[in-house]
Amino acid sequence: MSSPLAGVVLAGGASRRMGRDKATVICAGPRGSATMVEHVVAAVSARCEPVFVIAAPGQALPALTATVLRDEVRGVGPLLATGRGLRAAAQAGFDRAFVCAVDMPWMTAELIDELAGHVGADVVLPWDGRDHYLAGVYCTALADQIDQLVAAGERSMRALVDSVNTQRIVMSPTPALTNTNSAADLSTAPSTA
Repeated sequence: MSSPLAGVVLAGGASRRMGRDKATVICAGPRGSATMVEHVVAAVSARCEPVFVIAAPGQALPALTATVLRDEVRGVGPLLATGRGLRAAAQAGFDRAFVCAVDMPWMTAELIDELAGHVGADVVLPWDGRDHYLAGVYCTALADQIDQLVAAGERSMRALVDSVNTQRIVMSPTPALTNTNSAADLSTAPSTA
């Protein structure tokens, strides 16, 4: 059995391709019609407790069954926000956390279970022809390393993943790993997980 996981949902991105805040876009997902952040928090909460949502300063969010933490600065990418979430999870007593992006409304508890079952690596990522950096299990001890990378000017998740012991789990393409980056993606996204 895998160790318990905290959850970290990164909700504070710039949403340039969507043209508005992705977290509050309403879409029809596996749990009915809700905002993307509500869909993702529901899926992550099914397997992870506590769940931390990392939001931008001043970003409006619906009421959530999660702890909302605010980024200190805007526009620095997901690496800094991941570090903030991992640090919060470590302070809550967790060694590992499932980290995912807010634009994955078809995320499933089953995907989290599959990744959580693999232990021993610093990072466990799904791989379906590409890495999914923002749908993986991360050791919370990586928060300090993330701080060092950010201080050195790094902004990409790849910089972290390439510098630690990362295990990639080969998976068939699944709606759970679908990113919804634009209004066009909303119209072509799967309706069930």
